[in-house]
Formats: sequence, C-alpha cells, structure tokens
Amino acid sequence: MSDQVNKFLGDSLGRTLVKLLVVSLIVGFIMAVFGWAPLDFVYGLRNFVLEVWHRGFAALGRVGDYLLLGATVVIPIFVIIRLFSYRR
Repeated sequence: MSDQVNKFLGDSLGRTLVKLLVVSLIVGFIMAVFGWAPLDFVYGLRNFVLEVWHRGFAALGRVGDYLLLGATVVIPIFVIIRLFSYRR
C-alpha cells in the first residue's frame, strides 16, 4: 500500500509535503507581491468567458496575456520542483 502511495505522489509522503509547502510559500509570496488574490483568477476567468460570449472571439486575443500571467507563476514553480527533485 505504501508503495502505491509513493508511486502516486512521485516521492515519499514527507518529501511531497515539504515540496508542496515550499511551492505554496513561493506562490503565496509572488501573489502577495503583485497584489493578487485567488478570487482574482476566478473572476478573471469568469470575465474572460463573459467577454468572449458578449464580444465574440475578438476577446481571445487576451489568451496571450493570460499565458504570460500564468507563466510567471508556473515556470518558477517548475524550476524549483526540478531543483528539489534533482538527486544525482
């Protein structure tokens, strides 16, 4: 059973929790620096869908903006996770 949990998590439970703690701390810091709140993302997604619905597909040009915004959070997290998982 323990092997299945480790396989699902990709590592031991303790190491996975530490990784999640570190990533959460970094994302929280980045979001605080930029003044973002989790509901900002939810409302942004909702507003995007409403704009596409009301204005047509011209609003899809904002996808690039969303891509860059998401990359500012995802890329550093990916690099940090890779650094922590680099064991060799």
